[in-house]
Amino acid sequence: MPDRTFDTSDLVSGGHLVAKALKAEGVDVIYTLCGGHIIDIYDGCVDEGIDVIDVRHEQVAAHAADGYARVTGKPGVAVVTAGPGTTDAITGVANAFRAESPMLLIGGQGSHSQHKMGSLQDLPHVDMMTPITKFAATVPDTARVADLVSMAFRECYNGAPGPSFLEIPRDVLDARVPVEKARIPKAGAYRASTRSIGDPAAIEELSDLLVHARKPAILLGSQVWTTRATDAAVELVRTLNVPAYMTGAGRGTLPPGDPHHFQLSRRYAFSEADLIIIVGTPFDSLMGYGKRLSPTATVVQIDLDYRTVGKNRDIALGIVGDAGRVLAAVTQAASERINGGAAGRKDWLDELRVVETRATDKRLPHLRSDASPIHPYRLVSEINDFLTEDSIFIGDGGDIVTFSGQVVQPKSPGHWMGPGPLGTLGVGIPFVLAAKQARPGKEVVALFGDGAFSLTGWDFETLVRYDLPFVGIVGNNSSMNQIRYGQCAKYGPERERVGNTLGDVHYDKFAQMLGGYGEEVRDPADIGPALQRARASGKPSLINVWVDPDAYAPGTMNQTMHT
Repeated sequence: MPDRTFDTSDLVSGGHLVAKALKAEGVDVIYTLCGGHIIDIYDGCVDEGIDVIDVRHEQVAAHAADGYARVTGKPGVAVVTAGPGTTDAITGVANAFRAESPMLLIGGQGSHSQHKMGSLQDLPHVDMMTPITKFAATVPDTARVADLVSMAFRECYNGAPGPSFLEIPRDVLDARVPVEKARIPKAGAYRASTRSIGDPAAIEELSDLLVHARKPAILLGSQVWTTRATDAAVELVRTLNVPAYMTGAGRGTLPPGDPHHFQLSRRYAFSEADLIIIVGTPFDSLMGYGKRLSPTATVVQIDLDYRTVGKNRDIALGIVGDAGRVLAAVTQAASERINGGAAGRKDWLDELRVVETRATDKRLPHLRSDASPIHPYRLVSEINDFLTEDSIFIGDGGDIVTFSGQVVQPKSPGHWMGPGPLGTLGVGIPFVLAAKQARPGKEVVALFGDGAFSLTGWDFETLVRYDLPFVGIVGNNSSMNQIRYGQCAKYGPERERVGNTLGDVHYDKFAQMLGGYGEEVRDPADIGPALQRARASGKPSLINVWVDPDAYAPGTMNQTMHT
């Protein structure tokens, strides 16, 4: 019997299979910089109703995909061409890897028929991407395209989330195969639930520890937001009367002013507590590798990734599971037998509040300083006052963002975005792009160091082109101050300016040149009004604030980012 002859309508290309697989996953936008290897994906996305956002640098595309995943909880997607297109995206993928952000990077590749012939932009992409992804592979055949896309997405959510990479050779992407030969996964039908409650015995043990602790403290890390565990975390700290500290994307879990919300007394709390619960954050450099926790405290760690629990520091109890499910189960078990004992922790909370107030009062002169050049504490204090409950705050920089971390308090969960543990500069504009597109009804406020902004700042034009207004502030000291301080301490003042000094760039004029709103500020009294005018402009904006180049954040002076 002769083979059936298919009409054109019965055939589907590799690029269209990519788009169908993305649609099944719930993806509604891809970030990209065009290249001949990948244009069939664009054609498929148009047919599937997926927005194609073109940027000026592939690093921006990858960072935007990372940012989109953080804001929405859905995987972000970036599509780049082969060779330099893929290598340009590596930093964005690496940043997502360390930040546990689920994104898929799709890269082009030369045709199979030209393998090892030196085709245009041919590089061993999979070999390069393997160490910084949870999954990296080449799509071998057009009929397997959608299947491999779904496989990559599954791996993004295996344990702690993270990025995946697929390269698709051009002949695989452009070829057309009968629809019936291509496996196209159905939406939501190919992934198991990852919301594990952990070991029930460990839940009971932690509940018992909480019931009997006199001075407990909890640190809510990024996985609290990743797993959308806000309600469970709030219920635990309020029901069991536990002081809470927040870090990374966990910031905003409790609103400012909440009696259980603490920020500046963390070091004291972790030296005095008898029970410390670490939720969804590793003992990495940002945590001093766990060395800053009291050696006599009972330390409990809750994390999605088994490999993270107990890494770099011994713990008394480890629970691998979804933060929301674990915290809810612990609250239920502990509240059944605490019998009002949590009320006795009022003295502990009062003790921490005294430390908190003392720390705030110590820096109050800087927060209200009228000095010019402007003290960075005054700038970030003005920004904190400017934020509303709908303001997503994005920090992109070194020393200036270190200042903001001690003062700026997002007023809602999921409203703080920073690079994460890799400490990557240049995430700001891509994160703004992702946040405004994913949540157009939200206000986005971004604080940049002048060095950080310059890395990806040209995509300010992309925000203008797509009419995505935001309030941007550049803390401009014409320096890479986080490095400059340590350099001076190590080599002396005569060499403190080697390799870390920038020009006096007027970023307000840069914004105006590209069609946005720009304003310069030299007087601290003008910061608040300038922010209000930027908000009212309805445009992408940059407020260029000249800050004191000789003022350093405490974290910079202590060099805690490197220890």
